[in-house]
Amino acid sequence: MSSKLFNPAATIKDVAAQAGVSVMTVSNVLRGRGRVSEETRRRVLETAERQGYRPNLTARALVERKAPTLALMLSCITNPFYPEFALAANLQALKHERHLLVCNTDHEPDRGTGFLEQVAGSLSDGVLVANNADLPIDELRALQERGIPVVISVWERPDEPPGIPCVTFDSEGAGRLAAQHLVEYGHRRIGAIVGSPKHGIHGGRYAGFREVVRAAKIRQSTADERFTEDSFEHGYEAAKDLLSARPDLTAIFVSNDLPALGVLNAASDLGFSVPGGLSVVSITDIIPARQSRPGLTTVAIPTAEMAEKGVNLLVELMAGRATEATVVHTSAPKLVVRGSTARLR
Repeated sequence: MSSKLFNPAATIKDVAAQAGVSVMTVSNVLRGRGRVSEETRRRVLETAERQGYRPNLTARALVERKAPTLALMLSCITNPFYPEFALAANLQALKHERHLLVCNTDHEPDRGTGFLEQVAGSLSDGVLVANNADLPIDELRALQERGIPVVISVWERPDEPPGIPCVTFDSEGAGRLAAQHLVEYGHRRIGAIVGSPKHGIHGGRYAGFREVVRAAKIRQSTADERFTEDSFEHGYEAAKDLLSARPDLTAIFVSNDLPALGVLNAASDLGFSVPGGLSVVSITDIIPARQSRPGLTTVAIPTAEMAEKGVNLLVELMAGRATEATVVHTSAPKLVVRGSTARLR
């Protein structure tokens, strides 16, 4: 059913009449259900193709009392992480015969609340939240109590479940890997730029970094740290401020790739050679991290896996095979060494 253009006037009754079968038979063929002979199946598919028929998803939803879509709540679609996540989630949703309805909050909590009120339970059967940075947990729990399936993916505190089914990764482990890399390369004057408040969404990454720094007996003060927002621009400004105040730093840990790319630009504008004069390490491994020059050394988190498992968990929850306490863990983060770090000489 790919060569013929879609004909909105074609109906399932037209297909049934032309193929000489019942409407139920056409429905079974198109959905791969029921017992239908191969000859009948071929005739129905050829007729549907010839007429340009496509199933009416809204009508199907009314009959089956379920929406054909799953809602995906994103914080900012311009952040390269989220399109990568959404692509993997969409491919997984299609495997469950669902379509993905993407809702971009643009870091506006009220907008996120509005999406939840309008979409959940009407246009979609369930809600997958890519992270909860802009959506209060209490609001998500309230939605859950109304009977709307909700799953949080990219949950960064595996030891503190949110009371909502979630997919999590070892954020502290990611921070430890990044810090260990710098320590093993001989760095002792290390700055930190975190794309959230200290106890915010990136708090686990920062805590893992700090654990390694303390264990290595590296002295670090608030003068060596900047807490900002998770964007290229804020990473750039934070790095300019930090490096102007602490030009003796030989390395910077950044909690996420997007602000880290801003750090690379700021270092260049201030005359710091990367990695000769300054090493930069980050977390996530978005596509631009592989394309920057120098390439960004980062700790890769399982983005696609979190998206796929998030969709699967939501479908399981909708089917009653998961509970509010369900926590799904993903693969361990992995260090990816590129050109932005070097051993201290």
